[in-house]
Amino acid sequence: MWWEVIVDALLDTLKLFPFLLVLYILIELMEHKTRMGHPSRLLSGKWAPLLGTATGLVPMCGFSVMAAKLYRHRHLTLGALLAVFIATSDEGLLVLLLSDAAWSFKLWSLLALVLSKLVLGIAVGYLADALCSRRALPIPEHHEHEHHHEHEHEHEHEHHHEDDEHAHEDGSCECAELSVCEHKHESNVALFFVSPLLHALEVAGFVLLVNLLFGFLFFAIGGGNVEEGNAAVGAFMSGAGYWAQPVLCSLVGLIPNCASSVVLAEVYALGGIGFGGLLGGLVANAGLGYLALFKGGNIKKSALIVAFMLVFGIAVGYAACGIVKMI
Repeated sequence: MWWEVIVDALLDTLKLFPFLLVLYILIELMEHKTRMGHPSRLLSGKWAPLLGTATGLVPMCGFSVMAAKLYRHRHLTLGALLAVFIATSDEGLLVLLLSDAAWSFKLWSLLALVLSKLVLGIAVGYLADALCSRRALPIPEHHEHEHHHEHEHEHEHEHHHEDDEHAHEDGSCECAELSVCEHKHESNVALFFVSPLLHALEVAGFVLLVNLLFGFLFFAIGGGNVEEGNAAVGAFMSGAGYWAQPVLCSLVGLIPNCASSVVLAEVYALGGIGFGGLLGGLVANAGLGYLALFKGGNIKKSALIVAFMLVFGIAVGYAACGIVKMI
């Protein structure tokens, strides 16, 4: 039913929202150089691609979004971002693990998939950081303006309260100091919670719209049934031919929705596509991370990253097809 599409979209968005809120709080802490923000150096240091690959392998859809946001705010290197995107499989690994395929087939596939993504993520991540002199996108102008305004606003109020302190005598001085403390507390709450909350809600609303769009698309393809829509897409991939599957699966992997990784894993478990198609599709797949990369970021550079992921996924898919054929 159509209402199931809305419910699924809401649930997928709600699962992502805690990640978004924590992420924006973390970004605020980093950008204001608080004590908690110092560990951000780890995200842009020599261990960044390795850390990114390990994080991306966790079968959850939120990490690619976090990586894209941190990259846009210059807290993550390009290599670490690519490492996360390459290693990410969203729910694909869990779907494959819980499928009805033989355990020997599932274990072999999961082992080969995880090792391939681990090696590829680390290799591409370190190569990208070695080749790129600019490690991150510039902070968007509107973001800088917002923080500048906040700092200026806070400074003006503090200065105003300081003047009040000098203007009054005895007991009135203590009242002024208390006013300054209360104002700082309110400013910190607004800066480190209210502002991140509003940003998280904005992005969650955007994600909800995309989830609804693709949900109703699969609903229409399936003639009023989302599962049949997924099956139709899987049948289309199965009929594409062994050597055409890396291209088609990589294109499916670019769909910014958790459904893409689920479809790829389900069709592979049923024998509809080969390992090369699965690997190519899941390498190109970064879930909702692509949306986070484009929203408020540099469109040209974001498009180049997506294009690289597509070409790299296709190349890896064909390489895997050739290796499997030789085996």
